[in-house]
Amino acid sequence: MSVRIGVVVFPGSNRDGDTLHALRLAGAEPARLWHESASLDGVAAIVLPGGFAFGDYLRAGAIARFSPVMRAVSAFAAEGGLVLGICNGFQVLTEAGLVPGALTRNRGLRFVAREVAIVPERLDSPFTRQIDDRRPLRVPVAHGEGCWFADPETVDALERDGQVLFRYAHDDGTVAAGEEDRANPNGSVRAVAGVSNARGNVAGLMPHPEAAVEALLGSDDGLAIIRSLVESTRERVAGRAAVAAAAR
Repeated sequence: MSVRIGVVVFPGSNRDGDTLHALRLAGAEPARLWHESASLDGVAAIVLPGGFAFGDYLRAGAIARFSPVMRAVSAFAAEGGLVLGICNGFQVLTEAGLVPGALTRNRGLRFVAREVAIVPERLDSPFTRQIDDRRPLRVPVAHGEGCWFADPETVDALERDGQVLFRYAHDDGTVAAGEEDRANPNGSVRAVAGVSNARGNVAGLMPHPEAAVEALLGSDDGLAIIRSLVESTRERVAGRAAVAAAAR
């Protein structure tokens, strides 16, 4: 069963094409959603892709979060819909208050673009369920404001409640030791690379899984993350259809 997944496009988005391609490879029917539209056009899940929405003026994601489409995204998330934010999309989600924490300037105050390793903290979320084990995944990063930050009490709560989804790691799978560890490309607190909301249906991560979906180009490790979203969406759509059929 094909599922329709929307990819939101803001002025300055530049990873929407890669995201559409990755979703197709994962078996979904992707659809572009322009930021000025207040309608989600009947999609079953949403991805906010990477780029520089509105030029990242003020702060990354600070202007994009006021786009008409984000009101619809927030309502969709409140109803339990699956939403994934990648890089700039993660920044938009934090600005909109849909996932915890904030994305600030990289510790070294430089734009970082290179391949990194991340490890999943859990394998049972809608965004990680197709990952076989906790082996490191090779995916690229490309950001200047990717340092995820939250106060210690908040991070403790997220760890306790299973809301930390990914951490930066070394090639052998050991988590980056701290903010100065080179395996942590931006100095994120406790090497956090991705988090979810309390309900578990909205997630954001800084690395780009959509740019690591074909082994011929260096790595297809990111495809497991995209497939996780697609399969979770397909399962939810099938569940709703079964309930509707039973009610008739």
